[in-house]
This record gives sequence, structure tokens and C-alpha cells, in this order.
Amino acid sequence: MKIPQHARSQEELFAQLESFRQHDLKWREGRAWGYVYDAGREVEEVAKKAFMMYLSENGLDPTSFPSLAILENQIISMARDHLHGDQEVVGNFTSGGTESILLALKTARDRFFDLHPEVGQPEMILPISAHAAFYKAAHYLGVKIVQTPIDRDTKRAEVEAIRAAITPRTALIVASATCYAWGVVDPIEEIAKIAQEHDLLFHVDGCIGGFLLQYYRRLGEEIPLFDFRIPGVTSISMDLHKYAFAPKGASVVLHRNKSLRKYQIFACASWTGYTIVNTAVQSSKSGGPMAAAWAVMNFIGDDGYMRYAREILEEQKKLVQGIQAIPDLCLPVIPQMPLIAVDSRTVNIFHVIDEMKFKGWYVQPQLGYQGHRACLHLLVSPSHRGQADGFLVDLAAAVELAKQQPESELVAQVKEMFGQITPDQITEEVLQGMLGMAGIQKAGLPERLAEVNEVLDAMPSALTERLLTAFMNDLFTPTK
Repeated sequence: MKIPQHARSQEELFAQLESFRQHDLKWREGRAWGYVYDAGREVEEVAKKAFMMYLSENGLDPTSFPSLAILENQIISMARDHLHGDQEVVGNFTSGGTESILLALKTARDRFFDLHPEVGQPEMILPISAHAAFYKAAHYLGVKIVQTPIDRDTKRAEVEAIRAAITPRTALIVASATCYAWGVVDPIEEIAKIAQEHDLLFHVDGCIGGFLLQYYRRLGEEIPLFDFRIPGVTSISMDLHKYAFAPKGASVVLHRNKSLRKYQIFACASWTGYTIVNTAVQSSKSGGPMAAAWAVMNFIGDDGYMRYAREILEEQKKLVQGIQAIPDLCLPVIPQMPLIAVDSRTVNIFHVIDEMKFKGWYVQPQLGYQGHRACLHLLVSPSHRGQADGFLVDLAAAVELAKQQPESELVAQVKEMFGQITPDQITEEVLQGMLGMAGIQKAGLPERLAEVNEVLDAMPSALTERLLTAFMNDLFTPTK
């Protein structure tokens, strides 16, 4: 494909753009239980208008666009108050949870190098329920991950395992409020005490839960403390494009004080061009996401967020009760957030996911890991109001249909195959063969994905990662 020889009309362009979306999730219908946090058309229109007002303003230099500094400082002030930080707490706006997490780890890594220049590669203690973004950040920043287990029943980080994992190389301890997989809050206060005892930085990942949990507490839910009220919590990440309902590209990372935040900042005067100083990863960036987040938070307001929280909680409880009433399904843990994991000991959960797709519902597959079983995953937002009853009827029917699906012979073959080879023996040719075995072709995915997910679930995680890398490497190929 080349740049067109002649200009195309707006009508033609927008018609084609619309056609590209024909196979996207139909999230406006309230039938997609993942990826989108929809607060309704009115909020969306406010966000779009604010976004477009600041589309071309460049966050690279806040002295040239002081409006963006005003917006950012006001957003951080609201976030700091929401997370009960004092006047010493500072922070910055980022493009999302991954960037916020990367910056929290950069802060810990650079502080570690400053305090312990004689020590080698720093380490980050990470419960296995912590978000994958921490693995990405560690990969980018050269930090070693030290995994710790979670309790089999509560799905919360094991405190004593974290204590035992501390070494002279430890730069950061991480916990979640909440973890994505199970929707539960780790024992933040206990972990914070350990961090204080060892003078370690402690980051609370509140990307998905930090905003909504405060409203759940005010509604009377038993939500433990997780924010800056706890001595020992040194940084918190919180996404605004989740339960604050800002458009994608809106998160914050907050630090206990400026003496910590200074390690987050990057400055460069060692070249022939203009001097650069960045508070976050991106240099040039549109002011649109920041303006949209500011507008949405002011438009909805505290009472509006409380109303949304009440509606989401009501739907969450209805779903939890309804799922518990379906004999073949169970909840690994009762969630503290509208993040509901559902598994089964009697039916293949991946077939249930397929059957729900054929009924017009999107539910997210979640692979098993270290003895924690594979699940289907639901993320509840305001667009799901009134959907629980119909969803539960279809879910019960999907379970019965899933029981009729044959067992996969391929999964047994895969397990036998991987017992004989190691990840370093996997060539590109073998990877392509494995993709074909799983039914994954360059032309797209099969209609039924249960067998694909079963194969991925049966593989060691290192092999699953290599297979997914190969798939993504093929998917993004320039159009001819």
C-alpha cells in the first residue's frame, strides 16, 4: 500500500474507517465484559470535546504550553486527595498503567543505584498476581524479578514469603489494590511494615482499583486501607481511564515526596539540540488525554462517581450470587472489585467462553498459573447496568452446551511434546508448526478458541510467551 496519488474525500475516508471496525467488540451494547469502561454517551461527548480542544498542544515543554502544567497539577491534586496523600505527595500524568508502573520501577532502580553503587543488578519482589506490566518494566529497565506466591484460598500476596525474598539487592516491593485476576486487595499494611523495616520502596499498584475502591469503602464495603494513609507506601499508580472513565491514555503515578520523584525525571543536555527534561517516558505528546481526563473528572464529580460506584456494586453482587447458583461454576474468591474470576472443576471453562461468544457476549479467558486454575473473567462497568439477569441465563445455558463439546486430543499431544524439549530448542519453524497445530493461521483465528486456549494453558509459560510473540510478529505485517 502506498500514499494515495490524490486526496480522498472525507466521506470516503470516514466510511472506510467505519468499515474497519465491523469486527471490533460491540462495547456500546453492554455485552463486552472487558477492555472498555463506558460511563455513557454524555461523558463520552464531554471527553471528546476536551480532547479535541487540546489535540495539538504538546506536553513536551510545559513552559511553552503552561495550560498543560495547570491541567496536570490539578489532576494530580485531585488524585492526591483521593488517595489521602499529604502536601508532600507529588505525581505526574502518564499514558496508562504500564507507563506509571515503569516510572515507579525507574524511580526505585535509580535510587538503588544512587544508594548502593557497589551492588549489582537490582531486584523487584513481585507476587505472582501482580500485573504483567511489571514484567515489561523489569525487562526494559534491567531489573531482576523475584516472584513470591499468593495464598491458595484468599489469592492475596503471602506476607512472609515477601519478607523471606528480601536481599541486599532488593530495590522495590510491589503489591496490588486490587490485582486484576482476582479483584482482591493484598495485605498492604503488613507489607508496608516490612518495607519500612528494611528501608525499601513499596509501590501499590492501584491502576485498576485505586479510584473505585475509595467509593466502595464509603458505601460500606470491607475494603482494607491501601493508600498514603499507610506509612511505608512510597508510591501508587492509579489509572483514570478505568473507573474514573477518562478516555484511554490517562493514568497517574504518585510518590510520597519530591526526594523520591526526582529519580523518575529524565534530563538531557548532552547533545546539540534543545535541552530535554521529561517527567514521564514520552517526550512529545498530545495534551488531549490530559484535558479529557480533567474534563471528565470535573463533569462527573464526587457525587456522580458515587452513583456509578453504587450501580456497579449492585451489578457485581448480582453476578456473584447468580454465578454461585450455577452448579458447575465456582468463584475462586469473592472479589472486592467488579473483577470476577469464574472457574469450574466439572466443565471446560474455555468451551464456556466460546459458547458465550456465540450468544453475543465477550468474556475474557484467563490461563492457569502455578496451580491456580484457568478462569473466565468479567469486568463490570456502568454499561452493564441491567445486564446481569440476561447474562446469567445465557451463562447457565453455555455451561450445558460446553459439556457436549468433545475433549481435545491435541492437548495431550502438546503436553507429551513439551516434556521432551526445552524453550531454547524451539526454532521458528517449530513455532510456526505449533501455531498451525493450535489452529492459529495468518488469515486469522478459528471460530472456536477453546482448543487454542487449552493448548496455551497446557504449555509452560515460557513457551506460551514465545508462541504469542510469533503470532503477534505475523499479525502486524504491512498491507500489500
